[in-house]
Amino acid sequence: MNAGSSTLSLRIDIVSDVVCPWCIIGYRQLQRALEQMEGLFAVDIHWQPFELNPQMPPQGQELREHVAQKYGTSSEQSLAARSRLTELGDALGFRFDYYDGMRVYNTFLAHQLLHWAALENKQTELKMALFESFFSRRENIGDADMLATVAGRAGLDSSQAREVLAQGRYVSAVRDEQARWLERDVHAVPMFYFNDSYPVPGAQDSQTFVKVLRKVIERSGAGATG
Repeated sequence: MNAGSSTLSLRIDIVSDVVCPWCIIGYRQLQRALEQMEGLFAVDIHWQPFELNPQMPPQGQELREHVAQKYGTSSEQSLAARSRLTELGDALGFRFDYYDGMRVYNTFLAHQLLHWAALENKQTELKMALFESFFSRRENIGDADMLATVAGRAGLDSSQAREVLAQGRYVSAVRDEQARWLERDVHAVPMFYFNDSYPVPGAQDSQTFVKVLRKVIERSGAGATG
């Protein structure tokens, strides 16, 4: 940003999965940080693909069973974690609706749709709709027809969404992107990159993001935010 400029161009890459609760928590915290620094940045957000469970079968798996198998979490620990996430979500304006029998699904189709949505300038809208679909509406986001419906909610053309998935139009592109982030040692999400230079792992609180944003400004030569 030049001395006379009012805003600094800021690209934010967010590596995440749509069945990752901490990804929506982290994004809502980032939003709060950006609101505190309103007018200082021209923000360009890019959602990057990451599959928490790339081997998940099409029918999915019961969430509590999955968490117990993958992380060794007890029923009590799982319940406590869900309660904590629900409280955090409420505080940040996002509703987690955990329920008995909730299933986790394969998300590769969802990532293909997100790649297409980026080309349509609707990626963040679709990402938010997918988070809501899975966590708030009890929907199967591993199902192509449901994904097309969610795309429609996000302002995209549902028929085109079905075609994108049926044709596998962006299978290779998504695989390439996934490989690129794995090569950068991203093995857990969310992961935030600011102007491709400032990595921030995890769902940090808003003030941590504010500190990073101030650092971006200072190192751009624009000076401190005050």
